[in-house]
Amino acid sequence: MSETAKLTVGQAIRAAAERLASSSDTARLDAEVLMAHALGVSRSDLLLRHLGDSAPDGFAALVERRAGHEPVAYIVGSQDFFGMPLRVSDAVLIPRGDSEVLVETARLRGGSARRVLDCGTGSGALLLAVLAGLPEARGVGIDRSARALAVAAGNAAALGLGGRSAFLERDWTRAGWRAGLGWFDLVLANPPYVEEAAALDPSVRAHEPAGALFAGAEGLDDYRVLVPELPALLAPGGTALVEIGASQAEAVRAIAAGAGLDSRLHRDLGGRARVLELRQSGE
Repeated sequence: MSETAKLTVGQAIRAAAERLASSSDTARLDAEVLMAHALGVSRSDLLLRHLGDSAPDGFAALVERRAGHEPVAYIVGSQDFFGMPLRVSDAVLIPRGDSEVLVETARLRGGSARRVLDCGTGSGALLLAVLAGLPEARGVGIDRSARALAVAAGNAAALGLGGRSAFLERDWTRAGWRAGLGWFDLVLANPPYVEEAAALDPSVRAHEPAGALFAGAEGLDDYRVLVPELPALLAPGGTALVEIGASQAEAVRAIAAGAGLDSRLHRDLGGRARVLELRQSGE
């Protein structure tokens, strides 16, 4: 019997929190989530009913993975976003609460939308959250990663949204990527926007997909390619919502203006610039 198995669940969680304290700012929470996963129960059920049980043998291995900076979401294989449980893997970025302002704006602005496009869909988080709030809409998610698209399609099926969504392999850095897509009432985009030299937590730099994070020395390379293509994707009266880095609003606004798009800035709950709402000039 392993040493961990000799401990109760509560004792093992305390020991794991101590082990993780030097590598995580949320050590106790991490330990509880990992234990709940190891037991196959919810975190609330764990805290209410299982603290006196014997700790499972597999828990120690999960803790060591987290001690090596692997994100908890990848270890347990899921992440909640906008109230939805989503499967995630190292093929996709982990959905973050900062992106919820884009979903909220899309639901507010896109009430009459019938076609929605998500550029760089990853796990499908943005598209699926928007479709869940716009029951008359159908959506297309594009990504250059076949592995990411498989994750997104699986999430759509699990959430009962598979019939209203399609996922296509497209790369906006390659000629002809828009062919056959048509026009959309609402375009969502969370492109790579991190500067290559940015200081990042090891759990991000070492584990999340670099191709979905980094966009050149200024973090603007993908905006320079994608934003000028948006007018050709927008139906008359359509809106594009583009997530940006906190210091990139003016630079991306200038790119949008050069493409004939007016912009309106939306901030996240922390007051940081987060989303640019783009429309054809004069609309």
